[in-house]
Amino acid sequence: MRVCVVGIGKIGLPIALQAASTGHQIIGADINPDLVEVVMSCKEPFPGEADLLDRLVGAVKSGLFSATTDTPGAVAESEAVIVAVPLVIDGDFQPDFSALDSATASIASGLRPGTLVSYETTVPVGTIRNRFTPALESRSKLVSGEDFFVCFSPERVFSGRIFEDLRKWPKIVGGIDQVSTDSGRELYESILEFDRREDLSQPNGVWCVESTETAEMIKLAETTYRDVNIALANEFSCYADRMGIRIDTVIEAANSQPFSQIHKPGVAVGGHCIPVYPHLYAFGDTEARMPALSRSINDSMPTYTVDRLEKMLGSLRDQTIAVLGAAYRGGVKETAFSGVFTVVEKLLQRGALPKIHDPLYSDEELLKLGFDPFHLGDRCDGMLLQADHAEYRQIKLEDFPGARAVIDGRGILRPEDWGGRAPHFASLGRGDLI
Repeated sequence: MRVCVVGIGKIGLPIALQAASTGHQIIGADINPDLVEVVMSCKEPFPGEADLLDRLVGAVKSGLFSATTDTPGAVAESEAVIVAVPLVIDGDFQPDFSALDSATASIASGLRPGTLVSYETTVPVGTIRNRFTPALESRSKLVSGEDFFVCFSPERVFSGRIFEDLRKWPKIVGGIDQVSTDSGRELYESILEFDRREDLSQPNGVWCVESTETAEMIKLAETTYRDVNIALANEFSCYADRMGIRIDTVIEAANSQPFSQIHKPGVAVGGHCIPVYPHLYAFGDTEARMPALSRSINDSMPTYTVDRLEKMLGSLRDQTIAVLGAAYRGGVKETAFSGVFTVVEKLLQRGALPKIHDPLYSDEELLKLGFDPFHLGDRCDGMLLQADHAEYRQIKLEDFPGARAVIDGRGILRPEDWGGRAPHFASLGRGDLI
């Protein structure tokens, strides 16, 4: 089978390489010529994705994978199209469909009879049927459900472990009609391999649902539910911080109760998806109240942390603050929706001198992001741990000479190693306050 993957970024490229690994002929289409050139040169376009480089080299050398900027041409040569173009939100928290609309128009220009178009980008409920399918019909002059087929199959993976997650989690598929659903099932059963899992209600594999709307709802429900629970965990953490309670003890005991699961709180939780998807849900469900509230709570955590640091130091004016982690989470070189930007903004507003350290970024890269780099061993007045990189589990007070306050915003430092040595230490990720 010839498959075109439109959008070969951090989600699309791994999907394309997974499909190539099962023997299919894959064409990756992207509007970024630099990305296409890097990929075809067998260079890793983004670090931190396990097994990506080896798969890329193997797929290109075998001839099973190629990349192009000619999306209509790639679509015209394919029997199936997988769309992995991101959907972002604007300053008013409304979805900005411009990139996806443009990609859909390009796909329609090359669409030929018999082709399946599967969208994987998370979208508001009803988007596939009411927005993209009519757009495909209008430009291609073909009839959906007869000349071509459309389904939605949400990506359910985490950056850094995408190939593992593609095997681990069931693949949800819902079409605009039964023929489209069946076509989606056939596609994904042919390009994916699944781990055996006895804990699921049915065998792991492709799980078909009754419509695109159901599939859209599944993705929004699972991510929004997670965001709401993270917000509650953050409220627990802030209260425990004020009361001097160790929240890690509370969480451990609470999670021992069957069917209970409290998410881990932190300075800023999620990444390029969790802060966005609740807004996509609320865009469709205008009567929803919880998503907006949970977003407000989670978005406030960087400000709470800076407030906490200011109380510990007395004042932040002219104080050098080391912020550990530019990335949105540990082990992933990605700053989209990272809490570091709000933390730095709030520190600057208080007159502080923030400096940023991240083991995944060079000084030059940090400078390009607008940050003043910090090196372990440099003098500082306070330290705030923002991202849970594995390397930070080994840091010690001696790495921050002069620090009078330390905040562990991710709960990865052992309080007993820091509490008796730093004049002020708080772990907001676990609620420890010493």
